[in-house]
Amino acid sequence: MSLRLSTVILPVRPWHGGGRDQWERAERLGFHTAYTYDHLTWRTFRDGPWFGAVPTLTAAAAVTDRLRLGTLVTSPNFRHPVTLAKELMSLDDISGGRITLGIGAGGNGFDATALGQEEWTPRERADRFAEFVPLLDRLLTESAVTQRGTFYSAEEARGIPGCVQRPRLPFAVAATGPRGMKLVAKHGQAWVTTGDPKVFEGTPEQSLEALRGQVGKLDKALAEGGREPGSIERILLTGFTPERGSMLESVDAFVDFAGRHRELGFTELVIHAPIPDSDFAADEAVFERIATEALAQLGA
Repeated sequence: MSLRLSTVILPVRPWHGGGRDQWERAERLGFHTAYTYDHLTWRTFRDGPWFGAVPTLTAAAAVTDRLRLGTLVTSPNFRHPVTLAKELMSLDDISGGRITLGIGAGGNGFDATALGQEEWTPRERADRFAEFVPLLDRLLTESAVTQRGTFYSAEEARGIPGCVQRPRLPFAVAATGPRGMKLVAKHGQAWVTTGDPKVFEGTPEQSLEALRGQVGKLDKALAEGGREPGSIERILLTGFTPERGSMLESVDAFVDFAGRHRELGFTELVIHAPIPDSDFAADEAVFERIATEALAQLGA
């Protein structure tokens, strides 16, 4: 099974202070896609620079030609389907059809309360996500949408001229539970996971077993939705599994990690561009070697 290698560039560098260089390097190194996080701020980066995902991706689209671009992940925490659809349609146009939307239900971090709202429970997040994704799908595929929902509504919202990619840009849906998996099966062109948080501090074997269980749930949802298992890409956002501290130490270490996860059926692995003095610190030279040499060693 073929395997793609992508990267995620956290929006922590000013565009004219190293930010632009990161995106141009990602294309030069041959990554399939370069993603960024769509948060207002995130974890240990809260008190430092953090830039918006949509303007960053717009700028990245202007300085790259082949590299796919996307979010990992956008969520309803501070987004509305109507305004998000317009921004995505514009991004798809500017990039010439190179945008992938990574989308998830959101969490309980800083985004959850930044607009002054009460933090949603897991069930409330799932309820909103179940309404958010289908409406966003309609907004990106239909020229005019009117819909009254419990959480999200649209009134004659126009989506002209639509996406460059037809019928719309691809959705990479982050999910682990049954409701989320149903959304993947119905609306997704890809599935995204970071693994199981319960074993982030466990062993590699425990992580693989948890991922195997998630893959099984995905396959079940696809079968119930009338879709073939091979009809959807399977994306692992690395950096949270037990091997996060070792897999970028050498090309061989990464090849070993990638091979074991390819056997589970993953078609795309995403590695974080190094950020000094953070959880994503790594040797830049090794990172570049992984980008240019690892897939060849795997025969991917």
